[in-house]
Amino acid sequence: MALTGRTALLAAVGSLPVGILTPSWTGMLAVNAPLSLAILCDYLLAAPVRTLRFTRSGDTNVRLGDSADVQLTVTNPSRRLLRAQIRDAWPPSSWTSGPDQTASRHKLTVPTGERRRVTTTLRPSRRGDRQADRVTVRSYGPLGLAARQGSHHVPWTVRVLPPFTSRKHLPSRLSRLRELDGRTSVLIRGEGTEFDSLREYVPGDDTRSIDWRATARQSMVAVRTWRPERDRHILLVLDTGRTSAGRVGDVPRLDAAMDAALLLTALASRAGDRVDLIAYDRRIRTRVQGRSTSDVLHSMVDAMAPLEPELVETDARGLSSTALSNAPRRSLIVLLTGLDAAPIEEGLLPVLPQLTRRHTVLVASVSDPRAAEMAKGRGSAQAVYEAAAGTQSQAQRRHTAEQLQRHGVTVVDATPEDLAPALADAYLALKSSGRL
Repeated sequence: MALTGRTALLAAVGSLPVGILTPSWTGMLAVNAPLSLAILCDYLLAAPVRTLRFTRSGDTNVRLGDSADVQLTVTNPSRRLLRAQIRDAWPPSSWTSGPDQTASRHKLTVPTGERRRVTTTLRPSRRGDRQADRVTVRSYGPLGLAARQGSHHVPWTVRVLPPFTSRKHLPSRLSRLRELDGRTSVLIRGEGTEFDSLREYVPGDDTRSIDWRATARQSMVAVRTWRPERDRHILLVLDTGRTSAGRVGDVPRLDAAMDAALLLTALASRAGDRVDLIAYDRRIRTRVQGRSTSDVLHSMVDAMAPLEPELVETDARGLSSTALSNAPRRSLIVLLTGLDAAPIEEGLLPVLPQLTRRHTVLVASVSDPRAAEMAKGRGSAQAVYEAAAGTQSQAQRRHTAEQLQRHGVTVVDATPEDLAPALADAYLALKSSGRL
């Protein structure tokens, strides 16, 4: 049983005159006995809570930053009118701020044998699966003095997907891809290694591209055109170890790496290449393989949604062997990890020759713009110390990148906002040079 504020007010109003004028147990009993009887009658007349039936419907997926609507249908099979307050409980991260949680509380009236629907609007603040908790119902009597209260488990899950904010860069990269592919510009030798078609020679063409046999059969000088290779294999490897848990600004490194991986997936699938994904630290956290070009982006977004960093050191040997087993033929292996000196020198560098011997390797890392700001600091002793620390951090990252480059690895080191377009540009550069 739950008592309302109205009950407390009536008890106070009735007890105050008695306490002032004729303070006695008899006077108190004369006031509280009728009130207790009214409370009991109100409780008995309230619609029962246990017999209520609930069903859910609505959104099951939402991108981080957007809102999702989940409907809760309440059916009243009893013979009494339901006057209720309902709390549809969800985890705190289902809203971006505390006041938004009031969206989970509803008032409704359900006549006998009928149903009503309420909508809870979620605005998640984190990726992952958000599961509904209990539905708590407080059923009031006609006098509003007492209420029955109970909870029901009504399961529902909303998967919060990565926001894919870098998709704004996709049109410009697709335009460059079309130029490489010959749809918007005349192709010349060097833009790819796969033969595309013949066309008439124009001044300025490379004479090495002239097809003399075709020229002999025609009345014009024929030139071969080339296009970037298609149906190449790209393996994205997400490092979900402890270094991915660090935050750069308000964004975890893992989230920035996911955003870059999604842009590269969208671009490469449009180019006709096959893209697979592995998330790894000491074991495989998720895997996306063998998806069609039309389904691969959706599958990647869905697979990345529940991923969280693990506070363990990444097993570099296990990562290397897993990548090799999932890339049976020559591929582009994109490793999204940190450029911290110790994990790279002690973990990745010893096993790197196994990868570069058979595959093209690209390492993409998220840099902290705060280090560059610190390196510019002057004016006080603290600013000078911060500048020294920022400069040292930048020098270590450059040294680590140079070590990787000496092994033939392409390195992309950029801030969270610039990592996705920089990785897409590196992919296009590899494609245009015929290395992919």
